[in-house]
Amino acid sequence: MFPSFYISHGSPMLALDAGKAGLAWQALVADLPKPKAILMVSAHWGSLRPAVGAASQPETIHDFGGFPAALFELQYPAPGAPWLAEKVAAVLEAAGLPVAIHPSRGLDHGAWVPLRVMYPDADVPVVQLSIQPRQGPEHHYRLGQALAGLQQEGVMIIGSGSLTHNLYEVMGDITEGDPRVPAYVPAFQAWMNEKLLANDINALLDYRRQAPEASRAHPTDEHLLPIFVVMGVAQGGKVERSHSGITGGVLAMDVYRWQD
Repeated sequence: MFPSFYISHGSPMLALDAGKAGLAWQALVADLPKPKAILMVSAHWGSLRPAVGAASQPETIHDFGGFPAALFELQYPAPGAPWLAEKVAAVLEAAGLPVAIHPSRGLDHGAWVPLRVMYPDADVPVVQLSIQPRQGPEHHYRLGQALAGLQQEGVMIIGSGSLTHNLYEVMGDITEGDPRVPAYVPAFQAWMNEKLLANDINALLDYRRQAPEASRAHPTDEHLLPIFVVMGVAQGGKVERSHSGITGGVLAMDVYRWQD
């Protein structure tokens, strides 16, 4: 059965030079067989109710601006998996979670930036599942619980966001260990790591009240919501942190792997 992952995908510029984060992404799959398909839950596709992309050949969405032309020229031509889209819709509907099937949805940068490092040949089919920004951690944890059997069918499930995500405070090329990194960033990282390793689901679902400066680490929820989906998928499986860098001074790049 495939492990599940939460990846902090960082700036779209990592598609040109993924650095230490890219090495961590590569290591996640280095010892694994190729999955039958990947189900990607990205922070960059939000909808009122769950939606799943069913395109047979998803386009590469360049959902950003102000970056070099070379970034907009990149393509990630992975095939889609309409069969998986139908399966995801069926299991969520059975769990009382109505789903919309999107026939032409492409892959946003939260999906294709890490995937082009993990699977550079773009030869693994990919399906995206949306998040619901107006709903909180418990809803997304329930989504994950409903999806839990898919790994046994050769499906790899990845949540893609950012462990901290406050774009109002981004400070250029400042990384971990720099004294200019605000104290709340490593404090939030440490709290999340402690609770994840302890499998303290109740505390994690209540992170906005319990985690240090949670509203500063996440002015809005969307970049953390994918981790709750993966937590639901894992259902208490063994978790390890495989990367914990910081970029831009305030964007925690933590990567987690869950394995039964």
